[in-house]
Amino acid sequence: MTSIKPPSTGSRGEPLRNRVIDAAERLLRDGKAEFSMRDLATEAGVSFATPFNQFGSKAAIMHALSARRIATATRRFADKPRLDDAGQRVLLAVATVVELMLEEPRVNRAVMGWLGTPGPTHGEVLTRSTALWTLALGAGEGLVESQRDQALAALARLLAFGFRGVLSFWTAGELPDDALAADARDVAGALLGLPD
Repeated sequence: MTSIKPPSTGSRGEPLRNRVIDAAERLLRDGKAEFSMRDLATEAGVSFATPFNQFGSKAAIMHALSARRIATATRRFADKPRLDDAGQRVLLAVATVVELMLEEPRVNRAVMGWLGTPGPTHGEVLTRSTALWTLALGAGEGLVESQRDQALAALARLLAFGFRGVLSFWTAGELPDDALAADARDVAGALLGLPD
């Protein structure tokens, strides 16, 4: 019986992992969302086994691409001027993520489409997304003071769920690009209790 080696996550493998992720991104940009692991290995210039050894599955590679996008959105949001109001910061985070998604809609739809697919290990999309919304909420300045602690305990996760829902309909083609920002703002605003 052959045992399955867990995917490599150590720092020694990071350049190789990034090479594979970069190759997956190039294939998606070229409209090859249905690429095989053999296609990926060829594009990355590595052996056929390398993507499997580094990630374990195509689903895990797509989760890594999602993590890259969330990290980029978080970095871009952190670089924006600091606003004093939690609601305004959340709306700025929404705008930041939407802008990122619309930079490469074909690639981002392909990545999003894989997020519900299980791999040999579970992804960390919810954890990473919740961290972004936690950063946006900060200390909750501007939220109703009597409900601030309760809101801060739940809002980041609810924002992650709500934003993911909007992105899911966008990914499926049911929500056009030009409606993504407004619908995402509406969901965030409703969760925050912001006026229309």
